[in-house]
Amino acid sequence: MDSIIVGIDVSKDRLDVALRPSGEGFAVDRNGAGLDALVARLTALSPQLVALEATGGFETIVAAALGAAGLPVVVVNPAQVRAFAKALGQRAKTDPIDAAVIAHFAEATRPQPRPLPDAATQLLADLIGRRRQIVEMMAAEGQRERRSTDKRLQRSIVRLRKALEKELAELDGEIRDRVRGSPVWREKEDLLASVPGIGPVIARTLIAELPELGQLSRKQIAALAGLAPFTRQSGQWRGRSFIGGGRTVARTALFMGAMVASKHNPVLRGFFDRLVRAGKPKMVALIAVARKLLTILNAILRDNRPWQTA
Repeated sequence: MDSIIVGIDVSKDRLDVALRPSGEGFAVDRNGAGLDALVARLTALSPQLVALEATGGFETIVAAALGAAGLPVVVVNPAQVRAFAKALGQRAKTDPIDAAVIAHFAEATRPQPRPLPDAATQLLADLIGRRRQIVEMMAAEGQRERRSTDKRLQRSIVRLRKALEKELAELDGEIRDRVRGSPVWREKEDLLASVPGIGPVIARTLIAELPELGQLSRKQIAALAGLAPFTRQSGQWRGRSFIGGGRTVARTALFMGAMVASKHNPVLRGFFDRLVRAGKPKMVALIAVARKLLTILNAILRDNRPWQTA
């Protein structure tokens, strides 16, 4: 019997479902009753893989419901699915067609299902995401303040920045309390922060956004964070390698850590300097530092041993 692969197109009010290899399709409402019906129907089918696209948060409750039922769910990258559809010559676009393309993509690529974050980890990720938004708003207000010449507008900006600073402090306190209140998270934070270049904010971001850290190989964790290099070549032509995909928030945190580590971490500073002396552009060297930093952090959590200089 052929393995069943399921593709789900998620919209605000409806879930379109496609099955491969049978080509069967159906739809349910995106509400409690619809999710119950979907889980019951898919559980009876025992699919090998259930794939749905990341759609700005609409997919979260669906993935959670399927994962909680023990179904092998994976959230796939929409850009990769669109590129796959283009390669197939699929130009028509409806929700049922999209579901069929997602199922076909999952059947062809067989992405690896990963455990969904538990409620506490998801909440920590949401708090860190909100913190990031507030920091961005503060930066935007700072830009407006520098451009503004009107005193009334400047006072308005100052008031808003003070309110944002207060909110940021409260969020930082809640994030700190949640991490330090969990023995497992507290131990992870202490291990990660033992590495020069990794402070509490970066450590807590990685705990929330990259919970697989310490459980995967260095190649797997690099791919998950979007730091694995992709080589471009054709015949005699050799293009530059590049990075991309993966978890943007985790990659950004690692890049910030790499910037600090390339100056203050003796091992990574030496690594960065050697690459620059060898003729590598500084940005390329910094990306390499971020990838090496991730490898170090992965090993530290895997072995449960803090940073050691020697």
